[in-house]
This record gives sequence, C-alpha cells and structure tokens, in this order.
Amino acid sequence: MKRILATALLAAGLAQAAPAERPQDRWNLADLYPDTAAWNADAATLEGELKSFVECRGRLGEAARALRDCLGRRDTMTKRYFRMAVYANETYSEDTGKPASLALRQKVSVLGTKLGEATAFVRPEILAMGKAKVDAFLAEEPALRIHRQPLDDVLRMAPHTLDAKGESLVATLSMSASAAGNVYSILTNADMPWPTVKLSDGTEARIDQSAYTKYREAESRDDRRKVFDAFWGRWKEFERTMGVAFYESLKKDYAQARVRDYPDSMARAFDQNRIPVAVYDALIASTNANLPTLHRYFRLRAKMLGVKEMRYYDIYPPLVPGGRAYPIDEGVRLMLDSSKPLGEEYATAMAAGVKARWMDVYPRPKKQSGAHMAGMAYDVHPYLLLNHNDNYESVTTLAHEWGHAMHSWFSNRTQPFATARYTTFVAEIASTLNEALLLDHVLKTAANDDERLLYLGSALEGLRGTFFRQAMFAEFEREVHARVDRGEPVTGEGFTKLYGDILRRYHGEAQGVVKIDDLYAIEWAYIPHFYSAYYVYQYATSIAASSLLAEAILEGRPGARERYLELIRSGGSDYPYELVKKAGVDLATAAPYEALARRMNRIMDEIEAILAKRGK
Repeated sequence: MKRILATALLAAGLAQAAPAERPQDRWNLADLYPDTAAWNADAATLEGELKSFVECRGRLGEAARALRDCLGRRDTMTKRYFRMAVYANETYSEDTGKPASLALRQKVSVLGTKLGEATAFVRPEILAMGKAKVDAFLAEEPALRIHRQPLDDVLRMAPHTLDAKGESLVATLSMSASAAGNVYSILTNADMPWPTVKLSDGTEARIDQSAYTKYREAESRDDRRKVFDAFWGRWKEFERTMGVAFYESLKKDYAQARVRDYPDSMARAFDQNRIPVAVYDALIASTNANLPTLHRYFRLRAKMLGVKEMRYYDIYPPLVPGGRAYPIDEGVRLMLDSSKPLGEEYATAMAAGVKARWMDVYPRPKKQSGAHMAGMAYDVHPYLLLNHNDNYESVTTLAHEWGHAMHSWFSNRTQPFATARYTTFVAEIASTLNEALLLDHVLKTAANDDERLLYLGSALEGLRGTFFRQAMFAEFEREVHARVDRGEPVTGEGFTKLYGDILRRYHGEAQGVVKIDDLYAIEWAYIPHFYSAYYVYQYATSIAASSLLAEAILEGRPGARERYLELIRSGGSDYPYELVKKAGVDLATAAPYEALARRMNRIMDEIEAILAKRGK
C-alpha cells in the first residue's frame, strides 16, 4: 500500500528527544526472508517462472482448465513478487541512505518490469476470447470462479487495452514510470540539506521532515515561525527542481491516458477501479459549500491559542498542551481497548501482530519519514512503518496504520490471492474508522476537561487534515492535471502560485480567518502523494464514509459491525464504489460530506461548552 498508504501527512510529535529504542520496537523482516541471500534465491525462482510462463501464450482460450492453470501460475509469480517487493521496500525504508538497500529496491523494480512483460499477453488473450466464452469457462470450471471479478475487470477495459505487442511495450516502459517520484523520494529523504534553527530553549534543531512534524507543534509561537520559515525556505530553494519533477510526473500521467485511449488523465484514473467521477465532483462541491465550518474551526483555534491574527504556523500546536507523553506501550493499550466494538477476533489479531513485531516504531537518521503500512505479502503478514514521537497525535497515527494492517489481515485470510488486494478508495475507510473508535474511547475515559479538550482538539485537527486539507489537495491536483492535459507548461513558480490561491481560499484569508505568508505556498512540493495521480481525494471520501460507519457501530445499530467487517474481508471481490455502497454509504452524493461537517460542528459545540463553563 502506498504508502498506501503511508500517511506522511498525519505523523506528528512533541519537541523532545527520541525515546530509547528496544528490540521489540523494530519489525522482524525475517518473517519475509532470513537474509538477502534468501531473497536472491527467490528472485532466481521467479526468473525461472517468468521464462516458463511463455508456455501459456496462445493457450488461454483453448479450454477452461488451461485458463485456470495459467491464471494460477500468474498468481503464484505475482504473490512471490509482492513478498519480494515488501522486503526490498521496507529494507530501504529502514535506511534510505544505505546503497545496498537502494540496490535491492532497484532489483525488485526490474523484476516488476519483467513480470509485467512476461504476463502482458494475458489481457489481450482474454479480450479475444470475449465475454460469452469466458462466462462459459466459468460455468464449466468451478476452480476458475475465484477469478470472476478480475476477469470482468479485464473484459470491461476492452476499449483501453492494446494487443499483446502493445501491452508488452507498455510494460517495458513502466520501468521509467516512477522516475519523478523516485527523484522526489531520494532528494527529500536522503539528500536534502535540511536547515538548522535555534529554538527559544536553546535547542539546535535540524529541521528535516520528521523534525518539522515535531517542532511545528512548539508552544512558542516564535519557534513555530522559525521552523516554518526554515523548512519552507529550504523547499523554496528547490522550487525549480521540484517543479520539473512534478511536471514530468503529470506528463507521464497524461501520456498513459492517451496510450489507453482516454481523453485525459482523470478519466483514466477513475476508470481503473470504475469509480464515478461524480464522487470527485460531490467531494469538491460539498467541501467548498462547507468552508464556513473550517473557518469556524480556525477562529476557535485562534481564540484558544490566544492569538489575534491566526497565521499558517498556528495550525498544528495542540489546542490544549498534552502535559504528558504517550509512549508506544500506552498507545498500543489505548488502540487495543478502543477496538473492542469491532469484536474479539479483530482485537485479538491486532494484539498478536503487535507481539509478533509487525511494526518499526521510532524515528532514526535516514529512516523513511512519515508512516505507512505494507500488506501485500499475502502469505506472511502486514508491516507498519511509524515515526512515533510519544505524543497523542502519534497514537492516532498508530491506530490509523493498524486499521490498514487489519484490513489486509482480514482480506488476505478471507479472499483468494486473486481478489485479496483492495483499492485505496476502500483502504482509508479502515484506517480512519480506527481513529474514530480511538477518539470515542479516550473521550469516555478522559480524566478531566483538559484531557477532553486535548482529544477533541486532536479530532478537529484530524478532520481538518484528513477531510478539508485532502479535498484542498484534490482541487489543486485536478487543476494541475487539467492544465498539463491541455498541453500547458507549468513551472515550479506556476505550481506555487496556483497552490497559494487555493490555500488562501480554503483558509479564508480574504475573510480575515488565516493569514498565509507567500513563502508557505511552496507546500505543494512537500506532498509525496501528488506523484500518484488522483490519490489524495480518497482520504477525504474515506473519512466521510468511516464517520458514518463508526457512528453506526458505536451506537450498536443492528448489523453495523457485521457490514463493516464484511467490507474489510471483501478485498477486491467487487468494485470499490459498490463495496462501500453495500456497507451503507454512497460517496457520489453530498450526504456523507455534510454529515462529516455536522460532526465537526458538534465537536466544536462541545469544546465551546467546556470553555463557557470556564468563563471563556
């Protein structure tokens, strides 16, 4: 999962020294392979399988059994490749500056290209068979029926599938498809010369990405300004470079759309999983209609922070200081307790995963920033990368990533490999639902109103960051893709201007809500998800869906928990929009987004009631 997954935008922390790391705080990659030699042996096995797979070429339509056998062989190769990819990518995540890790990641990229080339004939041959013949084979061969949904997906894509030679060529060219994103990753995680600032307590802080998420919460407003100016100032120095990288990524998206005979990159992105574009339209329209709710939050934040003019660097500090640390053991306890409404099987599996060292907990030099979950190792288990900073926001990130992990765990144990993989459109529902359950639990067990204010404020910031912020990103992304699709050139400076305009509108600068310094409009360059076309909007749609689902579960509505568990067991057994509708939420309507805005307003009502008791 991209990190999927991966949730770099949600990781945050306290301005304190990193906790001492224990052996149990590191993941156990040996569950995948005991060492690189074992990985290389599996790579050799895969190479052999790829060579022998040519035996299937031209035979898929011969008989139902032949189709079953060849699809099974492809699944075996793909499953092996995914396991190898998780090991290579997570070895790299441990230390992005280690040459051997980078080399392993490059090897798996080459193998992925070879896998694509070797299997490129499958889709064209299935298309040549036609729906009637495929349906007849499915009726004849029961063991083939695990492929019903993937086969339907292939057949519906007939207008956008090339012949075998064309598909093989596309697979070969895919080796360079991630070039721009890789440049971003290596520059920002390993090579960026991060600045150092001196904070009010005398701390000399190197403001890299992990430290930025830590020190932007600083209690001192002057410290926050220093951190913002230093961090975004360094990004600004690379505006031209980042602009070139992002523009190349956008051009790649358009080229892929045209190769597949789509009118633009948006049409291709949404058709891949048969998601109606109406979902995107409903999200953007509803978000803009509910900007007054966001502006209410910013005004409340300014009041609670005691600032007359809300600035962009005032967004992240807690509305109420936490007053204590939340070490990983306590975070795990809170997460496990909060998961109980989902039933014993869910909580027990999560506890077992914690004990079995599925996660890498604390930040280290050159460790990949942010947080993500990798769940593609079908026969093993999910892996979670964290950068836990012992604050409450880190606990919410912990719950978020474990939501992803349990989604993968349930899906991989319920579905055959052919339908185990799920899309991001569904994935972020599982992660944000875990966050909603965590909030409900900590509010019920809070010791006092100060603690309640901490949790309520965190929830507001979560809704802002996961709904309004991601919808803002989505609006920016739609515009930049449209410009490139029309053949318009866009420089780094142009991206900054466009992003700044949208940033100011969402934050109500014209209404005097939040003042945005020109320098901070370079923020677009910081967002890694922009290198995955039309990815970010799914955070916003998902938190809207999970809010409704969590509400039903917590209220104990008949069947609510069962429908949700069925959703996370379903993998990719149906199209994602349809899976979510079956769970009770239609994301192509305004209803879920309006419900989320109401939830945000209820939280603010509760905060204001506490403040009123205190005469504020």
